[in-house]
Amino acid sequence: MQPEGSQEPTAPTRASDDPEYAQNLKRATLASSIGSALEYYDFALYGLASALIFGQLFFPAMGTSAALMASFATYAVGFLARPLGGLFFGALGDRMGRKAVLMITIALMGGASTLIGVLPTGAQIGIWAPILLVVLRLLQGFGAGAEQAGATTLMAEYSPVARRGFFSALPFVGIMVGTLMASGVFAVLGQIDRELLLAWVWRVPFLASVLLIAVAVFIRLRMQESPTFIKLEKQEQISESPVRELMRSSLPSVLRGIGLRMAENGGSYIFQTLGISYVTTVVGINSSVGPFAIACGAAIGALVIPFAGALSDRFGRMRVYRIGAALQLVLAIPSWWLLSLGNPYLVVLTLAVSYGIGVNVMLGAQCAALPELFGNRHRYLGVAVARETSAILAGGIAPFVGALLLTLLNNSWVPLALYVLVLSAITFATTFVTPETRGRDLGLLSDAIDDVLDAPSSPELKVGAQ
Repeated sequence: MQPEGSQEPTAPTRASDDPEYAQNLKRATLASSIGSALEYYDFALYGLASALIFGQLFFPAMGTSAALMASFATYAVGFLARPLGGLFFGALGDRMGRKAVLMITIALMGGASTLIGVLPTGAQIGIWAPILLVVLRLLQGFGAGAEQAGATTLMAEYSPVARRGFFSALPFVGIMVGTLMASGVFAVLGQIDRELLLAWVWRVPFLASVLLIAVAVFIRLRMQESPTFIKLEKQEQISESPVRELMRSSLPSVLRGIGLRMAENGGSYIFQTLGISYVTTVVGINSSVGPFAIACGAAIGALVIPFAGALSDRFGRMRVYRIGAALQLVLAIPSWWLLSLGNPYLVVLTLAVSYGIGVNVMLGAQCAALPELFGNRHRYLGVAVARETSAILAGGIAPFVGALLLTLLNNSWVPLALYVLVLSAITFATTFVTPETRGRDLGLLSDAIDDVLDAPSSPELKVGAQ
């Protein structure tokens, strides 16, 4: 890490009013934002569909509880494919560049989501319906496994050093836009006649993914490669075996990245899927209330994410991250108790605050922190592995485990609250053993933890230093 106020050699050094730099930064932001919007539109859409309609569509022969668990199992399958996609495309991104891989992943992820919209249902083709659904879910997860890692890496490498937290967070407003779109769609679908919804209307939101694909591909074709990867190419320092290099030298960084993501990723998917399923199927409120609550949370998150990113530029990544983890930790039990009361207004308020603020304060600080943890030769891969491994451990299995707990424990909300509590505690503890990375030189080939080991006497480089 370099002293505060020094200029990072590999980051853009021109002023933001330089027309060429400003245009490249704008294109990178748009390209990353559209990808984020599509990924989270697809995943939020699938999560909501799993909670509300996929059980009836693809598992019609099962009872209500069993169909819900089977539906959430297909949801979890997508997360199982994400680390594989992260490994494959992450290594490719460190060897071929960020732009090429981001073109591939957006097409694969969006194409799979669009095809879900034309699938026959269980009533039409029997067992082949859930099989095809799982195949497309695997393809969706495989592409998504490197999409967010690529967007995170690209924006961190493009952003001005002093404002890297803010600029890196901007594309993640796309996450909120995608979630907002998916939640808004299901809030509207909740008002449609149930028979009509299950007949064909459910297909429309998935087919609409093709529009986002077209926009994303158009913007990414005009995007420039990241400056730090260009530097690697010019200096002939591109790693021939990024996976081997990552496993040999960066496991401590990967483990820290996973720990940081447990509360953010787990909280996000628990509230978006399990929370909605709980208040709809167990508590018994109208099916449109949950999606509306998440839509409110996404609108709040669109403001919170860049604000938290800007705060991390001023106060440090870990300090801001810790505040978000602490907030979710404190709210874990009260939030689920409030959801159990069945008051629609309290449901909206609770989900909006827990998801919109608690989760997204962490996300805002994370946008720059994860890329800053890794060296330049394996940054894309490192971010992808950390993100997607945590996506399984925290986000992917959460709805399935939650549905199982509800079935086994007579629909009690207490285990769900404890689930969130444990994830939040893991992340809170991780912030104390993760080095502060604000302002780090992204051209360095070593990881941030190596800065700490190489300069233990420097107070600015101590683990957890602010």
